[in-house]
Amino acid sequence: MRHWRRWLAGLVALPVALVAIFLLTAWIGSSIPRNAGWTEPEEGITIMVETNGVHTGIVMPVVSPVKDWRTTFPSAGQARFDGQMPTHVAIGWGEKEVFLNTPTWGDLKLSTALRIALFGGEGLMRVGHYVRPATSEYHRPLTLRREEYARLVEQVEAALPPLAAGETRITYDSFERGARNYDALGRYTLTNTCNQWVGDVLAHAGIEMGLWTPLAGGVMRWIPDAPPRLDRRAGSGA
Repeated sequence: MRHWRRWLAGLVALPVALVAIFLLTAWIGSSIPRNAGWTEPEEGITIMVETNGVHTGIVMPVVSPVKDWRTTFPSAGQARFDGQMPTHVAIGWGEKEVFLNTPTWGDLKLSTALRIALFGGEGLMRVGHYVRPATSEYHRPLTLRREEYARLVEQVEAALPPLAAGETRITYDSFERGARNYDALGRYTLTNTCNQWVGDVLAHAGIEMGLWTPLAGGVMRWIPDAPPRLDRRAGSGA
């Protein structure tokens, strides 16, 4: 009987220990900086890093001197559900099954969670369409130099499969109102999460960012929380 009790106690303790190790290594990894000493310029192209506490994404103007996202995402040039034309796109990368079929954590199937934990899953890119998104603790503005923004754009586009001449991108409906999903490259794993993708994209642009950022907090800790600015208060986020 004692043998079975010890075995059951070990079986229960193992996943708890694995979660604790993951959280500890995520905290350590996100504390090690890449591009240490980077400073935000006074002028440039302003983006936002957004979060809902679990997932992070990058919000960018639809049109800038560096990039017109309508050429990459046709949905960025179409009127939204409310008839307004989007001014910004919100880019997030994640696991395909979750993005397509899991609107809330309560909808996440145990079989899906176990599959992702053990084997990972296909990548997918979600594109939201915003109108003059307002600064908040969940949408933090960050100004980039033109060359930094160009590198950021380059990295986002590198996550999309190449198209043949005349081919258009395949899109999928999203449970997030006004968003569209696009096929993407890469494989989602516990070490290469949606937040790690955002951290890697920002680091590629040259922004100071943690080395390993699998959790949303590991990304947002590097993005200063700025008070709302008058020129960003107008309009709606989604």
